[in-house]
Amino acid sequence: MQNKKIICSEDGLLIKSHLFIAYLALGLGGFAGLLQVFIKTGKLILPFNISYYQVLTVHGVLLALVFTTFFIFGFMLAAVSRTAGCFSSSMRRIAWLGYIIMVLGTIMAVFMILLNKATVLYTFYAPLQAHWIFYAGLAFIIFGSWLEGIAIICRYAAWKKANKGRLSPLLTFMAVVNTLIWIIASLGVAGTIVFQLIPWSLGWHSTVNVVISRTLFWYFGHPLVYFWLLTAYMSWYVIIPKIIGWKLYSDSLARFSFLLFLIFSIPVGFHHQLMEPGIGQGWKFFQVILTFVVIIPSFMTAFSMFATFEAFGRSYQNTGLFSWLKKLPWKDARFLVPFIGMIAFIPGGAGGIINASSQMNAVVHNTLWITGHFHLTISTTVTLTFFGISYFLIPHLTGRTLTKKLNKIAIIQGATWAGGMTMMSGSMHIAGLLGAPRRTAYTDYGGAKQASDWMFYQIGQAIGGSILFISLLIALYLVISLAFFAPKGIEEFPVAKPDVAEQHKPLLLLENWKLWISIAIFVIIIAYAIPLYSMIQHAPPGSSGYKLW
Repeated sequence: MQNKKIICSEDGLLIKSHLFIAYLALGLGGFAGLLQVFIKTGKLILPFNISYYQVLTVHGVLLALVFTTFFIFGFMLAAVSRTAGCFSSSMRRIAWLGYIIMVLGTIMAVFMILLNKATVLYTFYAPLQAHWIFYAGLAFIIFGSWLEGIAIICRYAAWKKANKGRLSPLLTFMAVVNTLIWIIASLGVAGTIVFQLIPWSLGWHSTVNVVISRTLFWYFGHPLVYFWLLTAYMSWYVIIPKIIGWKLYSDSLARFSFLLFLIFSIPVGFHHQLMEPGIGQGWKFFQVILTFVVIIPSFMTAFSMFATFEAFGRSYQNTGLFSWLKKLPWKDARFLVPFIGMIAFIPGGAGGIINASSQMNAVVHNTLWITGHFHLTISTTVTLTFFGISYFLIPHLTGRTLTKKLNKIAIIQGATWAGGMTMMSGSMHIAGLLGAPRRTAYTDYGGAKQASDWMFYQIGQAIGGSILFISLLIALYLVISLAFFAPKGIEEFPVAKPDVAEQHKPLLLLENWKLWISIAIFVIIIAYAIPLYSMIQHAPPGSSGYKLW
């Protein structure tokens, strides 16, 4: 059967290598997170002069950059191989080269952090300065990922060449869109690393233009969130319907929502810089508007998912308002764990609207609220979906099965992760509203009562973080079991089919890449060209060259 198709072993080895690095980073980064919450209570002092900020940098880099990038590219390679066919040997060589470069870059960056020569947090803002090897490591991760992206795009192009006039498989199409978002967005952070931070850290220049550096980072930094999120959406749109035993709600709606993300997810970085000087208020407002436009494809996704769930439930002749909910496979971890992530995205998305709103952002900016928001989105919505993907993808690749026992453990893992994150993220949100600052190990700001209130919420974070670490250990146990010890068998890589084959001419417009990429570039130029020109022209006196320093 088509949906029982096994990914070819050559592609499988490449994909498993990505997942290995991803879960290694998750384990180490999660342990660093556990240390953080206990340091913040004031009850833990690390040996060897290891600082809170060093641990915070390890946590952020390993989880927000390394874990996500390796997992996402591993999953996208799997999705393309599963739906468009195996990669050719030349494509696979390109992907392997990219993988090796990414691993080398990861080792370089993490090594410098452990030596305390790159304690600059995962945002690595100037004027904090790291060793040049750290920056080179980050550049290697980006360059390597571009090579893997090229392999994905080449496989898509080969499929289109062999199937002229047909719509590409939906998962492959989504992987291409997400790859394009990553490549276009990461040009910004690669630019600041190569042309600003590395020359500055080597001493070739004594200063750096901080406004341009931060702007180029956030040109990348917010699309990075959508790079994470669209991977979850790939699972929600195409895989979850098959798991529940139903069909796609709409192939064209899914494609169009992804194209809207391609156009509007990149030129929105200024909403992270609303409190910064050097950027005109009009341009900030323009990018805030674009940020709110991105809400539309998220609403389209929510509508599509719950329409799918309801249609499935109604097929059992359930006529009550919510009676269809009873028919969903609540005992299947492949469905339940990502579904919890979907629900978490409701308050997570609401928090994102607050963060992107100028007046409300002024209240929560640089408070622990922002940290809580990150943990509600990437650490809950996205990570739970990644867990759900892993529980079928790993056994699919290793020729093993998700047994009933492992499925029950996976449900426990998802529930404990959700409970721990609710407690920790909730404490962060409340402490942030009380004024607790982010990016600091200290809790004794303000008056005595306020400090004691914050300590109460720090204890809540510590308890939640402890539950999360237990859940992380369960997840690692499941990953190892599914990779090496589960019974041999064939685990399905579920891919849903559309209700009606949508091969009409108008839908082929959705794969007119010249059109959609041109629109995306046009919007980016409008949003960034004049502000960047102004930053260069109004750089501090004494700047040299093109005023990047």
